[in-house]
Amino acid sequence: MAGKPKLHYTKGRGKMESIRWLLAAAGVEFEEQFIETKEDLEKLRNGGVLMFQQVPMVEIDGMKMVQTRAILSYIAAKYNLYGKDLKERAWIDMYVEGTTDLMGMIMYLPLQPADAKEKNLALIIERATTRYFPVYEKALKDHGHDYLVGNKLSWADIHLLEAILMAEECKPDILSAFPVLQAFKGRTSNIPTIKKFLQPGSQRKPPPDDKFIAGVRKIFNI
Repeated sequence: MAGKPKLHYTKGRGKMESIRWLLAAAGVEFEEQFIETKEDLEKLRNGGVLMFQQVPMVEIDGMKMVQTRAILSYIAAKYNLYGKDLKERAWIDMYVEGTTDLMGMIMYLPLQPADAKEKNLALIIERATTRYFPVYEKALKDHGHDYLVGNKLSWADIHLLEAILMAEECKPDILSAFPVLQAFKGRTSNIPTIKKFLQPGSQRKPPPDDKFIAGVRKIFNI
C-alpha cells in the first residue's frame, strides 16, 4: 500500500493550503515536512527534487510533484473531484481559476508595504463582491443544485469554500448580499471530512502573522 502523501512547504498557508484542503476534503491523510530555514530550502534545491527550484512539492504515488495547479489537478482527478467528463472538467477549471485569482490577492496582502495594504484590502473586497462572488451565487441559484458542477462535490466547491473563508477574514460580513453562498458555506462546511479539517488542531494553517511573514521573507529572500 502506498504511503501517505508528503507535503514540503513552510508552516503556513501560501500555495500549499489549497492542496491541504483538497486532500483533507478527499479524506486523505498526509504528512508535512516543513521548510523552516533558508538551509532547508537549499537542501531540497540541491537534492534535485524541485523541478523548477520551487515549492510547493508533494511526494505522492512515487512522484515528486511540483507546480500547484498540476498537483491540485492530479489530486482532484485521483479522488473523483474533477467531474465526469471534459465539459464538467472545463467548468470546474473556470470556477477554480476565478477563486485562485481572488485567493492570490488575499494571499499576497500581508507581504505588501503597510501604506498599500488599506488600498489593496479595499480592492479585494470590491473584486470579491462585484466580480467573483456574484458568479458563484448566480451559478448555484440558476441550476438549484447544492454544488457548482454536476450536482456533486468537486474541486470547484472545495476551492470556493476556502476562498469564502479567506474573504471573511478580510471582512466578516462579506457574504451579506449573497444568501445562496451563505447556504452553500453552511452545507459544505458540514461535510464530515471538511468539518474535521475546520476543527482546531487540524492541519489547516492560521492566517499569517508578522512573525511568520518575517520568517518567509528570510527563507525565500524576499
